[in-house]
Amino acid sequence: MQHGPAVRRRKLGAELRALRTGTGLTSGEAARLVGWHQSKVSRIETGASGVKPADVRLLLDAYGVRDARLREVLLALAGSDAAGRHHWWHAYRGVLPPAYRDFISLESQASAMRTLETSVVPGLLQTPEYARAVTRAATGGTDDGTDDRIDALVAVRLARQEVLRADPPLRFSAVLDEAVLRREVGGPEVMRRQLERLVEAARLPQVTLQVLPFTAGEHVGVTGPFVIFSFSSTSDLDVVVLDHLTSSLYLERKEDLQAYTEAFDTLRLHALSPEESLDHIAAIGGGA
Repeated sequence: MQHGPAVRRRKLGAELRALRTGTGLTSGEAARLVGWHQSKVSRIETGASGVKPADVRLLLDAYGVRDARLREVLLALAGSDAAGRHHWWHAYRGVLPPAYRDFISLESQASAMRTLETSVVPGLLQTPEYARAVTRAATGGTDDGTDDRIDALVAVRLARQEVLRADPPLRFSAVLDEAVLRREVGGPEVMRRQLERLVEAARLPQVTLQVLPFTAGEHVGVTGPFVIFSFSSTSDLDVVVLDHLTSSLYLERKEDLQAYTEAFDTLRLHALSPEESLDHIAAIGGGA
């Protein structure tokens, strides 16, 4: 039985394998330490089988892992917090597809997030009204006050924003194509409040916003938006996420991570500075 979506299983399994080999244990020796058959350890490490949080704790104890932050990250990938409780998004499992649960799990434990957005404001910075308009458009809902799924998805999007207020907070860096600021989502008043929210967010020490103006012309990000998650406890968990209409693609190879990191750095060079970007957003908001 698989206890978690594929991306989390693979990332968790790979990290557990690295921790085991770091101790010099074979998979058979590790299995004997925790009272399992060797095949169970192998299935977990290859991502072929899910793993319960309690089993993750057994393995981490057997490998002598005491780093509290690393333990927290790995337990989150298994679906619980350090105390064994389900994370908040478990309550929405009926409306969240597995790939979205993967995304939220990674976002909740990442130390840094870099993103290029070409169409809409990043979810972590959306106002409730903007989030509802985007969700309604994405789901094809009517939002006549009776669509419980839209309500649930908006609630999830707003709950995700807590990572910016955590201790320590997620370090969030975004490059926004100017189209994000010019596209009127939800009507003029909704858009005006959303741009005000961006100005407020840009002043937070953990948030860096840069605008890629239309005058920058063609750029490396024209193929679409992407997100890079980074983890301070181990770079082996770093991942790139590409969103599509009906699915998300997760890129985990070091070559992919390097390519998208270089692309993001290039975009930042062509974008307005954070200070210029704040002024640009404020100016557009004044006319929204």
